[in-house]
Amino acid sequence: MLGDSYFDYLANLPDLVLLMDESHRYRAQAGMRAINELNPLFGLELTATPFIESSRGPVPFKNVVMDYPLARALEDGFVKEPAVVTQRNFTASAHTPDELEKIKLEDGVRLHESTKAELLTYARENRVNVVKPFMLVIARDTTHATQLKALIESDAFYAGRYAQKVIQVDSSRTGAEEEVMVTRLLAVESVDEPTEIVIHVNMLKEGWDVTNLYTIVPLRAANARTLIEQSIGRGLRLPYGKRTGVAEVDRLNIVAHDKFQEIIDEANRGDSPIHLQQVILDAPGSDDQKVSIQVVSGVMARLGLAGVADDALVVAGDVGATPAVFAPVFNTAAERQAARMVLDVIGNYETRRDLVPVAGALRDAGIQAQIRAEVAERLKPLQGNLLAGAVEGESAPDLSAVVAKTTEMLIQQSMDIPRIAVVPTGEVTTGFHPFQLAALPNFQPGQREIVGQELRGNTQFTLSGGSGLRERRLADYLVKKLVDYDDIDYFTQADLLYDLAEQCITHYEAQNYAESELHEILNTYGGELARLIHAEMMAHFWEAATGYEVQVSRGFTALRPCNYTVAAGQGVHHFRETVSEPVRIKQMLFGGFARCLYPLQKFDSDTERRFAVIVERDALKWFKPAKGQFQIYYKLGAEQPEYIPDFVAETDTTVFMAETKARSELNTPEVRAKAAAAARWCKHASDHAAQVGGKPWKYLLIPHDEVVESKRLMDFSRFEVADVQDRHILKA
Repeated sequence: MLGDSYFDYLANLPDLVLLMDESHRYRAQAGMRAINELNPLFGLELTATPFIESSRGPVPFKNVVMDYPLARALEDGFVKEPAVVTQRNFTASAHTPDELEKIKLEDGVRLHESTKAELLTYARENRVNVVKPFMLVIARDTTHATQLKALIESDAFYAGRYAQKVIQVDSSRTGAEEEVMVTRLLAVESVDEPTEIVIHVNMLKEGWDVTNLYTIVPLRAANARTLIEQSIGRGLRLPYGKRTGVAEVDRLNIVAHDKFQEIIDEANRGDSPIHLQQVILDAPGSDDQKVSIQVVSGVMARLGLAGVADDALVVAGDVGATPAVFAPVFNTAAERQAARMVLDVIGNYETRRDLVPVAGALRDAGIQAQIRAEVAERLKPLQGNLLAGAVEGESAPDLSAVVAKTTEMLIQQSMDIPRIAVVPTGEVTTGFHPFQLAALPNFQPGQREIVGQELRGNTQFTLSGGSGLRERRLADYLVKKLVDYDDIDYFTQADLLYDLAEQCITHYEAQNYAESELHEILNTYGGELARLIHAEMMAHFWEAATGYEVQVSRGFTALRPCNYTVAAGQGVHHFRETVSEPVRIKQMLFGGFARCLYPLQKFDSDTERRFAVIVERDALKWFKPAKGQFQIYYKLGAEQPEYIPDFVAETDTTVFMAETKARSELNTPEVRAKAAAAARWCKHASDHAAQVGGKPWKYLLIPHDEVVESKRLMDFSRFEVADVQDRHILKA
């Protein structure tokens, strides 16, 4: 047979390697015999449960080469934080089993709808894709699952509002019903798929991994440890690939009113999978210890100032050394002291654009005379100390020569980086354009207070039943919450606020809530709804001013020190050196530059190192900016973080600001926002440069796979991002 011949073919391969996912399934006698008959060179097993069941209990695998338990994943932030949930002051024995099940389901839905609102708010605030959460119900058997589905879809459960939003996943489905079940289950992560509740009976184990499971309601009898180990496994994946910092978006809720304290106690046991961490130490290596260093600009090193004063290159530990390529301009203590004073005085001229619009204007004879006079005045109180510390035979420094040489070195070892700000002129008004609210969560009435506790950190959270204050108008619940935001003015936006509140109320009225239930929902969830509405309002924010102007407060700015964390004990690598382990490149320092404005640089990827090879060859000068050098800010949701470009390189005709980025990330909202802000800055800098005789600036966003050393810097000009939105007027 075909199967037999293929088996024989594999068994006869001299270099057969088996990759065995969910390998605990292969550990039965028949499976192991078949694998042994294949006679592989070796096999690599992957499993989340490295043990086999026996009459004596689980027997751990003995061939584990790498173990990454759940506790480590929780500590490293790669999965959701699991939490157990109950009602405040809940007594399970006071309810029948059927009542208990319904209460857990109802509270699970309340949590589900609250999580849905938080996910909507997070997506709108941060301009990312909306995640549709769902709730997983674990049933005892297929009969129980059928009964639960009938209850959830009935009028007795929140007036039937979840009919057609439930799927039952178990072995009772066959034929066309099974196909529909599988199709809906596979699409459960889609925002367009209506399923919000999945009921399953022992089917959703390995092989089914989703990122949008946020609420689990286990209704099958199990001890606390089994609930922890088996219930949460399917729901730990993060929808955005990393934690967001928003607790509700990063948390997986397990509704267990009747097992709350047992689960807390079990999670706090020393051998709990939530806390148990197996740490295997590698052999001692150079990466064990990290050190912090500060690298100042090449001006300091070439003047002979690095290593002399506090703001020189500071090395905390032995990180190796780079051979001195350039002999320092100044060698005596008196010259170095004077040179440092010259740099301090020149710093004051950054803001005097009328006299020094660009660094090159410092060469003017009149400016040089002013600098000499200021330096001489500052040196007078120090002259006695300088003479006392001078080496015998040293002559007093020639102040004119020190000023001239320091100025020239500064001009050669820097770029004209203007300080730019865009400010409105005249009267400024703000507001929000009218709009229709997008999707809203289906909050359900419920006065019971829900309390939850994270299993790892024991942090508690609550979902309360509201303040108890009844408003005369339903809309007032929302409007009073909205006006608490600093960017909303009630007197100018009252009409819009009440319009949005009425839209929200209409949404709930359409679901046939009684008026008392509407009061309950808006009183309980008014704050969450207001956050959701406010996040959506920000997309419709407008600002109007008589005009805008670009203010250039400085024609040039000194290069800031770069602060790095690197592995201790490493030498400085030459930037042309091929990196054998690219994953470690962030721990390395690179040197050997002739045209870089810093003696040492650090790269975030090997793509950056290769781009450095290109700019070192083709540019007049270049550098990787430190934080705060350009002060470019971009809008990302409600935040305005600083953007720090990868490279700045100056050629004979142009100054390029460049970013190398993985091709798959080029169109992400964050990368687009950064590019827009940088392109706008380059437009303003070019306008300023045209007025003072400088070079134009261009912003390049370069796909990583385009960075090869056979290309010239100018070849990347085709990746220029132009500012097409700029309407500002440059202030002369």
